[in-house]
Amino acid sequence: MANKVTSKELRDRKYQYMFVDVREADELEKGKIDGAVHMPLGQLIRKARHDELKDLKRKKICTYCSGGYRGNMAADELNNQGFDAVTIEGGYSAWKDGEETKRDNNSIE
Repeated sequence: MANKVTSKELRDRKYQYMFVDVREADELEKGKIDGAVHMPLGQLIRKARHDELKDLKRKKICTYCSGGYRGNMAADELNNQGFDAVTIEGGYSAWKDGEETKRDNNSIE
């Protein structure tokens, strides 16, 4: 099982990671993390776009999906291929909830 990182921990270290969004294309309308590479889990596992990933071997990778399950599978697969990958605990939902909380805490009433 891949290491999981909370969205709160990631916010402090966001620029240390290359984000890989493993959701399907129709799920992207809910938003995505700025700068994330979109690569659905099926393509990642089949190594259909493996050439795009080989340049990332020198970087830390953080995978995510909607809720965490596919992101974990993707991080496991990448780690098995020699990458340094973690996944967001709770997926994009947790990331987005953290953004909402951050905005609410910064609002002026």
